[in-house]
Amino acid sequence: MVTQKGVAAKLYRSKDGLGVWEHRGKVAAVSYGYSPCDRRWDENLEHSLGAYSMIAAKKALEEAGIRLDQVDGVVSAPGPIGEPWAPRPYFAPPYDSEDGISLVTAEWLIKNMGLKNVRFANSEASRGHGQVLGMASQAIGEGLCHTCLVLFPFGNLAGRYSQAGSNARETATGNGQWSMPWGWGAAGAGFAYGFNQYCRKYGVNHDMMAPFVVNLRRNGRMNPMGYYAQHPEEPLTVEDYLASRWVVKPLCLHDADRPVNAAVCFLLTTADRAKDMKLPPVYVLNHNNNNFEARGLTHTAEEMGQFGDIHARRMYEGSGLTPSEVDIFNPYDGFTLFTQYYLDAFGWHGVKKGEALHFYQGDIRVEGPHPFLSSGGNNGTGRTRAAIFTDCIEQLQGRAGPRQVHIKAETAIAGCTMPHTCAWMAFGKYPD
Repeated sequence: MVTQKGVAAKLYRSKDGLGVWEHRGKVAAVSYGYSPCDRRWDENLEHSLGAYSMIAAKKALEEAGIRLDQVDGVVSAPGPIGEPWAPRPYFAPPYDSEDGISLVTAEWLIKNMGLKNVRFANSEASRGHGQVLGMASQAIGEGLCHTCLVLFPFGNLAGRYSQAGSNARETATGNGQWSMPWGWGAAGAGFAYGFNQYCRKYGVNHDMMAPFVVNLRRNGRMNPMGYYAQHPEEPLTVEDYLASRWVVKPLCLHDADRPVNAAVCFLLTTADRAKDMKLPPVYVLNHNNNNFEARGLTHTAEEMGQFGDIHARRMYEGSGLTPSEVDIFNPYDGFTLFTQYYLDAFGWHGVKKGEALHFYQGDIRVEGPHPFLSSGGNNGTGRTRAAIFTDCIEQLQGRAGPRQVHIKAETAIAGCTMPHTCAWMAFGKYPD
């Protein structure tokens, strides 16, 4: 096994003017597997992220008809290395490491699954699926490996969410008085502020988000990998959404996805090898990883709109697709108040700047003409950040079950995560 370190940036596409991806259609996503999806880890080792990662990886291999000895690449976005989400850096004895418990590296998976022929392994990707899938796609395209497991474990420990560093303090000090007065500041100081600006600019309001969020939950309840499918609750209604308590006005409780404990694993391979596997291949048409520097921690609506424009420009350039050629569109919705920037920028189904919230008032169901976020997104499935990519594969393979769209499904685009750090993937049913 060769653990490749320091290669992440070299395998990302993160510039304008790169043209059509040189490996377009030569890499294929074939299958994926997923673990149970829990609200939190219950400190039972059978429910740890390591155990769940092995469940997900074995399912991905079984669906594709691949043996352990045929895997020669493993890439993981392992979790909180250097960014602990637990209230302490290490667990008490008898555990001497968090690897396999609150995070899972590629090296851990290789050792514990007995993968003997791995020649490319990497655990440098951050918490974004687009990044880790893009890295694996580029590695396959460049011949670093040919059959790659792509792992994304996402844990949720007991205690306050993301309580590390300054977030763990009882008081806000210094610059945190302005950017993080409520604890974790992304929702309060960033996206709610930008959404207010967006509403004023385009003459829309928060109530217009209701059909979108309700539909996300509906789609998520039909997605077997998601939290709400595995732990059914009453369907979310428009009335529920409008009555939901504010977290940071105008961001309400149902505008935020639910942290969960689960693992998802994808299998990517070369287009030639994919032809002999049990499931039809879905070809990778492009990948982009973008991380923009902004003027501050709080992004304005104008800045987020600019980020979205760059995402769309690079994605269309690299994939060779145009807006009218994109059938399935699954942008990130961890906070629903920024999803409109992606819809505005990519122009999916003819949406123009400022029209996203009006678009939500139409028929966006999977049965309708505009099946937006047919996956259920993160809001509808839980914060695995995986459903937006698995749905693209399923829709193009025609096996999305009750979520299968009624429109043509030959191309798809998905992106994760926030507007300033989003990584994207484009898929096609056909390589050309």
